[in-house]
Amino acid sequence: MKSLKKIFWKNMKGIGKSIGLYGIAWASNGDIGIGGAGMMSAFIPLILIFVIFYFLLIHPERKKQKAHQEMIKNLKKGDNVVTAGGLYGTITKVKKDYVEVEVAPKTILKIQRSSISYLRGEK
Repeated sequence: MKSLKKIFWKNMKGIGKSIGLYGIAWASNGDIGIGGAGMMSAFIPLILIFVIFYFLLIHPERKKQKAHQEMIKNLKKGDNVVTAGGLYGTITKVKKDYVEVEVAPKTILKIQRSSISYLRGEK
């Protein structure tokens, strides 16, 4: 087993020398100042991608989140709502952290405000 390992690594070293892997680190000519402009132009596509993602994904999501928080803040008694779990109901009582939702006659559930997905229209 040891002889196979020795043969393998001996062959790998030979392959590395034959394709010039040991001289790659010395390929630079030492001109540090020239690469500055090239490096900046390499970041321009990355910056453009970030700007595109911001306007296509991040900005609309923030806008939607802000509208949802505003809707949760303005919940009132009698609103017809749909919860994150898919329950349809009517708000019967509004508290600071939760609302009470009537999902069936005489069936009232306490639900966190944040789990209200959206308001639905009149029945």
